[in-house]
Amino acid sequence: MDWLDDVKWDAQGLVPVIAQEQGTGDVLMLAWMNREALRQTAALGRAVYFSRSRGKLWFKGEDSGHAQTVHEIRLDCDRDVLLLRVTQQGHQPGIACHTGRHSCFFSRLGDGAWQAVDAVLKDPRAIYG
Repeated sequence: MDWLDDVKWDAQGLVPVIAQEQGTGDVLMLAWMNREALRQTAALGRAVYFSRSRGKLWFKGEDSGHAQTVHEIRLDCDRDVLLLRVTQQGHQPGIACHTGRHSCFFSRLGDGAWQAVDAVLKDPRAIYG
C-alpha cells in the first residue's frame, strides 16, 4: 500500500493543508492538495498545492517568489488534514498571502465586524505586476 492511501481524500480527491511557519509557529495559510501535489511536496521539499480555481498544481511562489521550504509533513488523527511546517521564502518576514501580508489570517472579528490587524508588507501590485 502506498503512503498516500493513508490520507482520507475528499470526494474531489483533495485534502486541506495548513501551512505553519517553522520558526514562529504562525499559521500562514490554508490550501488544498491532491495526491500529485502531496507526492511532489514530499519529493521536492517545497510546497506544491492544488489550485481549485485554476484546476492545476500550484507551486507556491512560482509567480511571487514566495516559495515555502517544507521541513515536515504531518497528518492529523482523523487522517483528513495535513500540516506543513515550512520556512516562508522571498521576504523578511515571509509573505505567504497574495495580499502581501505574512499570513492569510489577517482579519480579526471585533465589535461585530472583521478588521484587518496585520500590515501589508509589500504591495501586491509590486509582487504580481
